[in-house]
Amino acid sequence: MKLPGHDAIARQADEHLVTHRVKLPRKVVERPIRQVVKRLVMALAVLVATAFIVYADHEGYRDNADGSVSLLDAFYYATVTLSTTGYGDITPVSDGARLTNIFLITPLRVLFLIILVGTTLEVLTERTREEWRLNRWRSVLRDHTVVVGFGTKGRSAIQTVCATGLKKEQVVVVDPSSKAIDAATAEGYAGVMGDATRSEVLKRAEVHKARQIIIAPQRDDTAVLVTLTARQLNRGAKIVAAVREEENAPLLRQSGADAVITSSGAAGRLLGLSVLSPAAGMVMEDLIQQGSGLDLIERPVVRGEVGKTPRETDDLVVSVVRGHRVLGYDDPSVGTLQLTDRLITIVRATPGNQVTPDTRPLPHG
Repeated sequence: MKLPGHDAIARQADEHLVTHRVKLPRKVVERPIRQVVKRLVMALAVLVATAFIVYADHEGYRDNADGSVSLLDAFYYATVTLSTTGYGDITPVSDGARLTNIFLITPLRVLFLIILVGTTLEVLTERTREEWRLNRWRSVLRDHTVVVGFGTKGRSAIQTVCATGLKKEQVVVVDPSSKAIDAATAEGYAGVMGDATRSEVLKRAEVHKARQIIIAPQRDDTAVLVTLTARQLNRGAKIVAAVREEENAPLLRQSGADAVITSSGAAGRLLGLSVLSPAAGMVMEDLIQQGSGLDLIERPVVRGEVGKTPRETDDLVVSVVRGHRVLGYDDPSVGTLQLTDRLITIVRATPGNQVTPDTRPLPHG
């Protein structure tokens, strides 16, 4: 396995200094420019309403300059009053004008100030709400799935797992790219931005409480380091990792991965199978795409199947998992099924509107 040199190690050490944070999925809100325009319109409406209220009772006000209050003077008085400047050159002198200031102008002044400081209040409120959501999320998160890397492999892995019934709230994505985390949160997943080779970043993803961990970074050496760190933090989680080169798969297994998928090798084998038999390639592609056509699933043996052979079950059994061994359906050592066995079967996906392999046209050779 090719490990990074001294320059690469130093570069990774510098990347470790990047601040990491947790982002939870949020609802779509209005654009900032639209919110600003809306608040400006509201503030202007309050200003105009105040000016007309003053002008409607302009005889109850006195201008120190000429004694009378015009429409322009009313707007001027509304501006300095709502902004709490209050120069005192225009003052209410009648009882009606003073009552109007008490019961109308003062509430409008308070409303005007709330609109002006609304952005600050909203930021403070949003921070408090986000902190509360984050603490609550950490307290209730249990037996979740952590996905390291939100590229093509990580995204496809999440879609496959969620197709089997896993809720999006039970998925946490870890990626050093802010764009990848934004994309993950936009799809409804929680995201942690940071280098997954650091235990502090994985702890923010609550990896020590996770049930399964999917490791799909861009580099094989990163996958090894992440696997070592994740296994150290969680001894009981199921860890599945992806590598590009076949020669690095044994090192990942030694690092603590329960299963290792060679992405380039798997893609090459599927290409070769498609060349030999396009129909077989379509079936294999459909089998690994959960939720449509045919699905490859693992399930326990039910009591009604105990004592039967794999061929006597209603489902199409491919293999039998007995203990730590995976046996073929025709393996003589299988004999009859036991209650502790698990079956790997091919079943028809439940949605009836999905395109299945037998209804898709074969590619023309």
